[in-house]
Amino acid sequence: MNPEHAILAISLFAAFADGANDDREREHIRRFAETLGADAPDLPRLYQDVLFKRISLAQATQAITDLGQRQFAYEMAVCVCDADGRQSEAEQRFLAELKKLLGLEGDAESQEMENRAETLADLDQYAPATATATAAAKASTTASPTPGPVVAAQPQVPEAELDKSILNYSILNGALELLPQSWASVAIIPLQIKMVYRIGKAYGHELDQGHIKEFLATVGVGLTSQYLEQFGRKLLGGLLGKVAGKTVGNLGKAATGMAFSFATTYALGQIAKRYYAGGRQMSTAMLQESFQGLLGPAKQMQTQYLPQIRERAANLDAGQIMAMVKGA
Repeated sequence: MNPEHAILAISLFAAFADGANDDREREHIRRFAETLGADAPDLPRLYQDVLFKRISLAQATQAITDLGQRQFAYEMAVCVCDADGRQSEAEQRFLAELKKLLGLEGDAESQEMENRAETLADLDQYAPATATATAAAKASTTASPTPGPVVAAQPQVPEAELDKSILNYSILNGALELLPQSWASVAIIPLQIKMVYRIGKAYGHELDQGHIKEFLATVGVGLTSQYLEQFGRKLLGGLLGKVAGKTVGNLGKAATGMAFSFATTYALGQIAKRYYAGGRQMSTAMLQESFQGLLGPAKQMQTQYLPQIRERAANLDAGQIMAMVKGA
């Protein structure tokens, strides 16, 4: 087993650490494995090997000897475990075992990355959820539209200001993909949640985080699947590409990563405007169809705003990112 295959195997172990069996996780990992081209593993076989314990976590970690690759493998496992929010006890036990097997228990860089990821996983708590509010939000998100005409509400701020805010969030999230610190892209999801929260508030809706996460999942921006999109680009365009001396190191980072994060953020902001302006009466099918229809044009816009994305990336540091996600 080569290092690329071993990291994919470790990622699968991480995905199953909490006992869940998520189709979206498997699909995204499959797509990223295929983009390795001739070096791609037989992913269905690798998946079965992990699921049926034909290979162990210890065997996968033994295939990774380079320190940088071991740090990268651990970072990706943390990303997968944090995909749907805070780590469960099972995921924490898995990560502790993985860190020990990779020989990273005293590694400062891995610990710093873990601390930042942990902090960012908590940063969407600006709108506290309650059981009642979350249940009501879920019902309103997935319910059929109420019969009768819908009159679009006017936002409490100028619509042009909302559009500018959506564009700024999109440029920022595209810029995060360009930063050398791979942990920075962990901030994309909390920032998207913050953007939707502000759009809803502009239309008079006080939203809790449970509703916002449900909304993202409904339109097709599942937190787990999006996190794994980022994970896959890091696998292809990050450290492994450099260590192996492959041209694949440049493929995902500048083009795929930026376009994905910029377009997803922009389309999400625009569909949120329509949804909350219409009194949250769009059906699930309409939400998903409208979101997919906005993605294509948004990806084309990314080229237009590439200079601003690069300039934004050049002026970002860790402190600023944390402050932006934490800020009200």
